Amino acid sequence: MKLNLFKEFKEFAVKGNMIDIAVGVIIGAAFNKVIDVLVKEVFLPPLSLLTDGISWSNRKVILREAVTADNMPKVDEVAIAYGKLFEVLVDFAIIGFTVFLVVKFMNSIRKKGQDPKNTTIATPKDIELLSRMTELMEQQLEIAQKNAAK
Repeated sequence: MKLNLFKEFKEFAVKGNMIDIAVGVIIGAAFNKVIDVLVKEVFLPPLSLLTDGISWSNRKVILREAVTADNMPKVDEVAIAYGKLFEVLVDFAIIGFTVFLVVKFMNSIRKKGQDPKNTTIATPKDIELLSRMTELMEQQLEIAQKNAAK
């Protein structure tokens, strides 16, 4: 049982799936840091300036004030931190738009790579073979139609 599980894991890892997942996670983590800085250090300061210096990360609606007695908190503050929600929504919008642009770019490259008539990008062998088979079938159909017309 253990040997079979190890064999399946080895096949999974060798096929590249695990490596693809690891690369995706690492790039995603790095991308998250870039987006975090982009939102907090580039987009939110001008927005804060437009809103008369309001720092969005600290914005909240206090539902119940904290109660202290002898400088010791007796009851914690209860608040809705809508500023953090706003920051996260801006993060989401930027990440979503960036992922959209990356996928659009990758799809255009893939489309060019799958076009056998495009010589600027190497077409995968399976696409070339299928394209050649299609051309041959079209030629045979033309020959058959000419013979049938005679």
